[in-house]
Amino acid sequence: MKILEVKNVEKIYGTGETAVKALRRVNFSAKQGEFIALVGQSGSGKSTLLNLIGGLDIPSKGEIYIRDHNVAALKKKELTIFRRRNIGFVFQNYSLMPVMNVYDNVALPVTFDRGRRVDHQYIEDILKELGLWKKRTKYPAELSGGEQQRVAIARALANKPAILLADEPTGNLDSVTTQDVMGLLKASGEKYHQTILMVTHNEALAQSCDRVLCMKDGQLSGEEGTLS
Repeated sequence: MKILEVKNVEKIYGTGETAVKALRRVNFSAKQGEFIALVGQSGSGKSTLLNLIGGLDIPSKGEIYIRDHNVAALKKKELTIFRRRNIGFVFQNYSLMPVMNVYDNVALPVTFDRGRRVDHQYIEDILKELGLWKKRTKYPAELSGGEQQRVAIARALANKPAILLADEPTGNLDSVTTQDVMGLLKASGEKYHQTILMVTHNEALAQSCDRVLCMKDGQLSGEEGTLS
């Protein structure tokens, strides 16, 4: 089942002579449950593409479909609700709320959505799956880097999203914790049938994914992309 489709997407910053093409005619699709690595040099457009898929930015041209919804065509309020219910984000800097404990950080995305109730049993299951249940009353400052990243993953899973977007999720971690986090991402993707798109500079991690797509100068190469 196809969950994501990116069609002829371009992103241009600025106008006239100062215009910069961050993305050029990007096309690819992803099936439900796929784990895809997105690789390429810094400035190649990886994070820009992730932000567009996640609805954090709007493409200059092209269309992005998630569950048959054109993300770029949604109105601001519609996009906010759709993003909360369908997309999870894991960032390198964790982005946890320092004044909230682990449990409240994980439940936060659900509490934002007034149309949904917090599924406390589901959150408990996630925290136990990620080895965080005993840490649920701790605050981010009391956790290690690996533990904070696991909290970020749990928070990303709290809304049961169709797609999980991870931007260098292991960039600040040691090799042992990196392998642990990768194992957790794979396990959660399989258990909750999520499509994961992960930006990484780690070639070994990329090769352990189902598919690898490479960005270069704003274009996509790989199984479904071509460089011109």
